[in-house]
Amino acid sequence: MEKMRAFYVAVLGFEVEWEPDPQNLYLTSGLDNLALHEVSNDLSPGSLDHLGILVKIPQDVDAWASYLKQNGVALSMEPKTHRDGARSIYFKDPEENVIQIIFHPPISSKL
Repeated sequence: MEKMRAFYVAVLGFEVEWEPDPQNLYLTSGLDNLALHEVSNDLSPGSLDHLGILVKIPQDVDAWASYLKQNGVALSMEPKTHRDGARSIYFKDPEENVIQIIFHPPISSKL
């Protein structure tokens, strides 16, 4: 959990909203929330494909790509503009969860 906390707070800029115990951490970006819960059993991995973080403009995706690389985070996919006009990158957190930072035209302007 400490690696996850450091990654989401120091690298992605989330703030700790509540940490009731060492196995549970609630984070906020100011516009969204993320709950991290440590599981101590042998459950199969979940069906989560990836977690998306929305940004306001396409250039934010490129800025994040540069920032992540400077902080030692390897990108799984370099910045790419998709056929629908969305622009995104993919990378993994310390527990191998896939994260997408995305500019999505229909909703990014609402940020």
